Amino acid sequence: MSLYWSNTVRGLVPYVPGEQPRDRAFIKLNTNENPYPPSPAVIEAIEALLAGGGETLRLYPDPLCMKLREAAALAYGVTPANVFPGNGSDEVLAFAFRAFFESSAPILFPDITYSFYPVYAALWGIPHKTIRLADDFSINPREYDDSAGGAVIANPNAPTGRALSLRDVVSIADALEKRRKVLIVDEAYAAFGAESAVSAVGDHPNLLTVHTLSKSASLAGLRVGFAIGSEALIEGLFRVRDSFNSYTLDALALAGGAAALRDRPYYDALAAKVTATRGRASAALAALGFTVIPSKANFLFIKPPRFEGGTAAEGVSAGARFLAALRERGILVRHFNSPRTADYVRVSVGSDADMESFLAACGEITA
Repeated sequence: MSLYWSNTVRGLVPYVPGEQPRDRAFIKLNTNENPYPPSPAVIEAIEALLAGGGETLRLYPDPLCMKLREAAALAYGVTPANVFPGNGSDEVLAFAFRAFFESSAPILFPDITYSFYPVYAALWGIPHKTIRLADDFSINPREYDDSAGGAVIANPNAPTGRALSLRDVVSIADALEKRRKVLIVDEAYAAFGAESAVSAVGDHPNLLTVHTLSKSASLAGLRVGFAIGSEALIEGLFRVRDSFNSYTLDALALAGGAAALRDRPYYDALAAKVTATRGRASAALAALGFTVIPSKANFLFIKPPRFEGGTAAEGVSAGARFLAALRERGILVRHFNSPRTADYVRVSVGSDADMESFLAACGEITA
């Protein structure tokens, strides 16, 4: 705590990302990275950019990011004017909170969801109200029809993996539109089985969908995200961005991201591979006695059966004990230590070989 910090900084509880280990080799199933490489077209695009001896890197990148926006527009059936580019979906979300929400009314999001949302709200001084998920971790869209200042929903939700139907998403957008409030739908994991709300953007000027190439396109290291919405919403995002930094995406990210968006067949095949592995892992875990929440994402939210080990008598949750047991075996997963999720862990869907190792460890721990 520094004497020189502002009151806002003093009150912040920053987001804590998943562990990126440096000390030993782990099977990493804790940060929802895609286990497969990006499209060869991405590598080719970046290599072509660098082929001129770095001349491109001497210059600032295109502040309008037009090639990336054109590629996204073609992939999603919209126009470039409907696309806002950003340095990963986290930056896009941060700008969206600033652009569309006020301090005069609380925004809504689930009590169990992406833990960056309350961080953004605190950073911008925006009050928020959490809506309790049902006992099965599902979202009831009717609970979002009140006098809120807007709403944010991850679909599929994180860390649970459950997804709303497009009809339910539209019903929330309709309710908020009556009060001229914005609904942000965070579709970071939609490629793995959820219905995207992009098709509803044209009829709902208050609906903004947010996307990332980190998961579906295997580009977590490149940092490319974008939003799709009405031209008015996109203009609002640009106004916020250009009040911070007009060059949030570098030339390499722009080239690689555009190439990824153009190679839909490659990534459709990759998503199918991940979802098939997810299905096999879900069935195997259920057979071992785990509670497995139905997932439309590239991860599983699971609760282990009763097992020996750890310090349960001292109040340590089943999830924390299971996390530690897996770590001892060289496998990382994610644990969210709050009352409703403490007995669960989130497991990213890895390669078939990684998931076989994970399932073998699960069988050993719970035997």
